[in-house]
Amino acid sequence: MPPRRKPTSTRQKKADQQLKRAIKRGDVVPSTEVKKNPHHRRPKTGPTGQQIGSSDNHEAVESARKLQSAFIKLPPKYLQDTKTLASTLPLLRPIPVERTLFHGFNHDDDADKDVLTCPKRPKWRFDMTKIEVEINEERLFKTWITQTDQLVEEWQNKGELSDVSALAMHRSPSYFERNLEVWRQVWRVTEISQIILVLLDSRCPILHYPPSLASYLAGRQVILVLTKVDIAGSARVEAWTKYIHERYPKSRIVQVESYIEKEARVDHQGRKQYEPSIPEHFRARLVEVIKQVHAELLEPPEKVKNNPNWLKNWVPIVKREIDWEGVLKAGGSKLGSVVGGPAVPRPKSVDEQQEQTDQTDHPNNGQHKEPEYLTIGLIGQPNVGKSSLLNALFGARKVRASKTPGKTKHFQTLYWTPDVRLVDCPGLVMPNYVPMEMQVLAGTLPISRVSAVPSCIYIASQLLPLERIFNLVHPSVKAPPEQDKRTWREGMKPEETTKSTGPLTWTAMDILTAHADAKGWVTAKAGRPDVHRAGNAILRALAEGRIGWAFWPPGTSVEVVAAEGGEAPGIWVPQGDSLDADAESEDDQEEGHDTPSDHSENSGSEEEEEEEEDDVQDGASPKTATFGRFGALAMNEEEEEDDDDDDALDAST
Repeated sequence: MPPRRKPTSTRQKKADQQLKRAIKRGDVVPSTEVKKNPHHRRPKTGPTGQQIGSSDNHEAVESARKLQSAFIKLPPKYLQDTKTLASTLPLLRPIPVERTLFHGFNHDDDADKDVLTCPKRPKWRFDMTKIEVEINEERLFKTWITQTDQLVEEWQNKGELSDVSALAMHRSPSYFERNLEVWRQVWRVTEISQIILVLLDSRCPILHYPPSLASYLAGRQVILVLTKVDIAGSARVEAWTKYIHERYPKSRIVQVESYIEKEARVDHQGRKQYEPSIPEHFRARLVEVIKQVHAELLEPPEKVKNNPNWLKNWVPIVKREIDWEGVLKAGGSKLGSVVGGPAVPRPKSVDEQQEQTDQTDHPNNGQHKEPEYLTIGLIGQPNVGKSSLLNALFGARKVRASKTPGKTKHFQTLYWTPDVRLVDCPGLVMPNYVPMEMQVLAGTLPISRVSAVPSCIYIASQLLPLERIFNLVHPSVKAPPEQDKRTWREGMKPEETTKSTGPLTWTAMDILTAHADAKGWVTAKAGRPDVHRAGNAILRALAEGRIGWAFWPPGTSVEVVAAEGGEAPGIWVPQGDSLDADAESEDDQEEGHDTPSDHSENSGSEEEEEEEEDDVQDGASPKTATFGRFGALAMNEEEEEDDDDDDALDAST
């Protein structure tokens, strides 16, 4: 039984919540003092009398805090202006067919625009100390941040000046990862990987494969993996595959699905549930492409082929012998074991190690020996499905996967077979000339850290008929007021207004107000519709796939869009499952939690209760149910969650 909570006044609780929000926004520097948790559980003692686990998790919290994604802070004037414009700018209905095509914001025809890049690790030598290497990396990264900020600001200002109408939504800045520690994770993954899988969301693949990432991976063996193909549909996926082949002729593209529907049971309550799994034809295609790339790496370069002496001593950079049949049919509990697990190949005997050492020291051999494993790295932006693909390949949950972007914080090395190992890289937002609203729609930014909610809803409403999807009623069309039976003096009774019978004009704020009214969400003090909570719920439904959507690639003919898109306007892709009001209301209550409250192991923690209160004030409440294909993610997180992530997020800026 957890101990009793310390009584706290309402005023003190409100002050604590305001302080936590200020720390999240970056207005207040977080305190370095470690908060003592009065509800900390008594540490367990093992049979030998030693304590199991550490009572002080300060180091773990600091480690998680270092890998928190960092982004810029939007100015208050921009937030106020976009909120005003979202209340006044009318939405064009019906949605033009041209908006179903992805509009490139990078303007390739602009010769004066500089290309954004990803930071590359500076060169280092073995005789350099760790401090010297880190100083070089920090100096280079600081220069890169300054240059990238300048390019993005010029792009943003140029877009605002090019608007024809003064009453147009301001172009928002483009977000990108600003934490050096996260970029260091990418550097390590690319250095140790011989083959790199770049995962792209098939709803808009080119948005997840910007020129900065393509140039960073130039010269490496890259395979593009299109995920979530079941949401986008086969027609759009094939069109995007053709478009990517035209833009990157030598690219290899593979399509995958990472979830299958579970067998219906009584406890599902009529809702579909999904589990991580990859169909056999997708698995076979992925393994076949990896096998082809591996065969190419075994071929020596042309300059080595032309020199017999070089060819004699040449050693490939990958392991020669791979049991591909074992990779294709891999299964069992040993799959996906981390480094040091039971799937790690056993160490060689002393005689074998000595023989290998003698061969390596032979003067006729090359400068490096043949690797023991084939290393495959997984890279991509947040929420594209890297961890989900790993779980699907292993047929079980081996790595943490979540609906919240950026759940993976450290790169993880897992063994597919004794010959092949996979490296899961944390997702990070790549530099790209794309507005923040499009990044939110694609799910690359955590919704809980989005402050310009009206602006995001305005852009989404330009592409999707949200009022039709949620079956909303315009705020101006209200139920007739009750008859006023009070006695009024002559000339004192207010005049009755007649409602307009013409076509209704929707704005983004009308959609937020109507959705809040439909859910019964009101602010605590004034009792007005809670538009912030409604906006968070809509953005989550879009990012998580509960509302199907997908772009068509640029250059697609209108006839093809009309023939394949059907009657669904804009980029809307109806999934067949209606947005049930009760199920949606339950799922929309979540705001930054990844573990269901009914499955939580640390429900008595004061830190979690304070975080729930903070989320309620921000426009949500702790989640109580899951819905849709991402329900499997939420149900699989209960055993991995701990208070460290919450503490680190509260202290992040």
